[in-house]
Amino acid sequence: MIKSSFQNFSDASSPNLIAPRIKLLRQNLKEAKIGAFLIPRSDIHKGEAVQECDERLAYISGFTGSAGMAIVGSKKATLFVDGRYTLQAPKQTDNEIFEITQTPPANIAKWIKENIKKNTIIGFDAWLHSPKEIGELKEKLKSHIKLKAIKNPIDKIWQNEQEYKRPEPFASKIEFLDIKRSGKTASEKLADLQQKLATQKCDNIVLTLPESICWLFNMRGRDIPNTPIILSFAIIPVVGTPTIFLAKEQINHDSLTALDAIAHLLPKDEFSNSLKELGKSGASIWIDSISCPYAIAKILNKSASELCNKPDPILAMKAIKNTAELNGMKQAHRLDGIALAKFLCWFDKNAPSGKLSEIDIVIQLEEYRREEKSLVDNSFDTISGAGANGAIVHYRVSEKSNRILNYGELMLVDSGGQYLSGTTDITRTLFCGSASNEQKDKYTRVLKGMIAISRLRFPKGTTGGDIDILARQFLWQDGVTYSHGTGHGVGAFLSVHEGPIGISRRVNSVFEEGHIVSNEPGYYKEGEYGIRIENLITVIKSKVAKDYLEFKTLTLAPIDTRLIDNKLLTKDEVKWINDYHNRVRKEISPFLNGDEKEWLKQATKAI
Repeated sequence: MIKSSFQNFSDASSPNLIAPRIKLLRQNLKEAKIGAFLIPRSDIHKGEAVQECDERLAYISGFTGSAGMAIVGSKKATLFVDGRYTLQAPKQTDNEIFEITQTPPANIAKWIKENIKKNTIIGFDAWLHSPKEIGELKEKLKSHIKLKAIKNPIDKIWQNEQEYKRPEPFASKIEFLDIKRSGKTASEKLADLQQKLATQKCDNIVLTLPESICWLFNMRGRDIPNTPIILSFAIIPVVGTPTIFLAKEQINHDSLTALDAIAHLLPKDEFSNSLKELGKSGASIWIDSISCPYAIAKILNKSASELCNKPDPILAMKAIKNTAELNGMKQAHRLDGIALAKFLCWFDKNAPSGKLSEIDIVIQLEEYRREEKSLVDNSFDTISGAGANGAIVHYRVSEKSNRILNYGELMLVDSGGQYLSGTTDITRTLFCGSASNEQKDKYTRVLKGMIAISRLRFPKGTTGGDIDILARQFLWQDGVTYSHGTGHGVGAFLSVHEGPIGISRRVNSVFEEGHIVSNEPGYYKEGEYGIRIENLITVIKSKVAKDYLEFKTLTLAPIDTRLIDNKLLTKDEVKWINDYHNRVRKEISPFLNGDEKEWLKQATKAI
């Protein structure tokens, strides 16, 4: 059963539980002669979505965002968040204990130097941080602070807690994709990877990202919410048979039968010993120092292996979708478009009553998605923000924060589905009543930025960093901007946030045919409203010039034209909107009933 998006970790991480936990943590650190402890959001796989047993940051700070880091010292503590969470974090934590620090412009090393006494020992869990992360921190701190790998003290506190005892890890059944869905066999993908190892003169590669392992072996699962993966590790030799490390209960007749010809299967608790044996061989071993745990590098270094620190090669391989994957993604967006049309029709009928809450809206959207039997899960927790809550970029409604959408307010809904055919992600800004001139102005500027990316034709070799400005230009003209990236890569029935591509000033990966990326500029007025419009787009060859590429939109859902200030649009922008809505109507209308079909006709009429 799919867990509703508002049913999150908030009960076990409420602010009133933070003080006693921090007191216990500080006592444990003092006994161990540790002056402070680092607490990241990630699990051992550096995943965005984690199991409840790995929600250490939420447990100790109350903050439930998808990215962040806390430092708890003997006297001071801080919670580092990026621009998406600067409004959310203070609402979720105990502000008497945690200072909220935004990164950038602040950085962890600077805060430590200013707030932690010199020569203090700072502890960290070696399985929750990468070699790059720890290495850079050590370099910045130099002689000021000593970093020491220790056993995670939060796990001990959590395990002993009576009311909210730490949940047990969960292991789901493994699903294997056939060639119609994967487009390529696991053996073919493995051969491509081993060729890359040979080219780089590496004897082995250690894979720690479950998305990479699942893509390579055409596996999927339900080990974590929102992302259909199996939490696993793998060691791939340049020649010979790989080894996959799984939960014991996942090594059964089905998995052995499916993988017997291409991989050995071992329980996860044998992974460390296998790394030690691998290191003793003196082989050249490829690890990704950005994503693999520090503990792995430490084990391999002790064994005197030669480490090749390079990005996980599967990130780039799986980012380029093959024909089967692209067809699946198109099908997923058609199914999602049907659900969105039904939902938006329902919203227009019911929002003027002034009785709809943020949770009501989440439940109804998820019910329409669940009408499709191939829906597996939400692709992330639905963002349902009414009025001022819409200005919190990654707001997560809970039963405590839930509020009614009042007449005259904007409503921001960012959501997605994991269908057996593919992954979706869409944001629409809705309204109830009449929008102000200011709201229409900002909405139109956001829309113009989204259209600028959608219509873009660009030479091969272009990066996401090259084009980010195009989405912001109309907001910049008005002296405003947004604090998040314009787009992120999206997996094919995998993670809704997928590297290495994206649209952001920090992204230098080159676009290639087959990439899928989100296109989501926004505007947020703190305390009043938020605006974001998001479609997913894929990179295709341009018909105009041989060495050029362009984008094609995958998302099929109306954009609310009632919020547009037509005076701000060019003829080309008007044409794009009308062409897009014609396509939405033609592809989605046949699957709707009479009232829904009429609503869609009105919602997509030419402007």
